[in-house]
Amino acid sequence: MICTFLDYKLEVEKGDIANQPDLDVVVNAANAELAPGGGVAGALHSKAGPELYRECKQLAPIKPGEAVITKAYNLPNKNIIHCLGPVYGKDKPEDELLASCYRNSLQLAEENSLSSIGFPGISTGIFGYPPELAVEVVFNTVLAVLPGMKHLKTLKFVVFNDDDLHLYESKLKDIRTD
Repeated sequence: MICTFLDYKLEVEKGDIANQPDLDVVVNAANAELAPGGGVAGALHSKAGPELYRECKQLAPIKPGEAVITKAYNLPNKNIIHCLGPVYGKDKPEDELLASCYRNSLQLAEENSLSSIGFPGISTGIFGYPPELAVEVVFNTVLAVLPGMKHLKTLKFVVFNDDDLHLYESKLKDIRTD
């Protein structure tokens, strides 16, 4: 599903965040050490190759809400932004830390003159953030930040399952301006 908000294109699709050749940058739902692991981090590191972890080791550790940028190596993108989302019920305040992930990621994309970005669901996997609550934080944050962006024009939310797809599509329908 695709819609517009002001002059920005917002998309949601069920797919593989490590296979987004139409995007300048993809976001990694990273761990503090920026190491390969399971889920999104595992998929991105696996496809990007060992050079990614060599670069990541120099930038780690990061704290919840923080984001850093690296090259994308063997991925079809220019860069990867690595963000550490909060562990729900542990890292407080969860909503502000999750919002910081999205704000900081968007800011890094803007600072690097990137025009398109892809986000997975941050913190909604093994970090336990309820997707219904996360999607509220995501859209409140993104819609507040986008009007200040000069380079960024496309945001894609790449989700893993049908339930998340329906959540994001429902939010897009609420804000649709096209």
